[in-house]
Amino acid sequence: MPAEVRLLRQAAATQLGRWGMHHAVEEVELVVTELATNVIRHVGEGASATLFLEWEGERLRVEVHDKSRSVPSLSVADCDEECGRGLHLLASVAADWGTVLTASGKSVWCEIALGPEQSCRRTERAVAALEGYRTLGGMARGGRLRDTALKTAAVELIADLLHWTAASGLDPDDVLSRAQMYYEAEEGTAA
Repeated sequence: MPAEVRLLRQAAATQLGRWGMHHAVEEVELVVTELATNVIRHVGEGASATLFLEWEGERLRVEVHDKSRSVPSLSVADCDEECGRGLHLLASVAADWGTVLTASGKSVWCEIALGPEQSCRRTERAVAALEGYRTLGGMARGGRLRDTALKTAAVELIADLLHWTAASGLDPDDVLSRAQMYYEAEEGTAA
């Protein structure tokens, strides 16, 4: 992971800590990583970019501004490419996202839900991500065939995320352990 991405992640985590939003740090760090990586990939390494965080009610808005006017798009074809999965991941994590052209380039933004309904949204987002992950549209809309395809997509998505964590210099076992702890903590509060 380039040093600039790491610095943006740290800046976001620091600001969330000031706001007392420690529960949102990992999700925001993931979003910041995807947005910043897209700038590096599509605008160019060393390109100027600015990160904005805005907290309003039960939503946190994360924006990355850059000098390019090229607007990213989310297409089904991107799912099978090594590149292009970042937008699908962003769409699955965020409550909403989009792009705004500015006078000097563009802003890619997303909003993360912070409210009590977050745990239900996690499940909804997971199903939406899995349904779009390996283009499951051609299969039956329900039943065991769909359940089997979703389970297969879940395993493939988790494996791809582990590859991404290793490529980003993170320890996949540590990431899995942290995810398990978050899951168990959320399950404990939901019961």
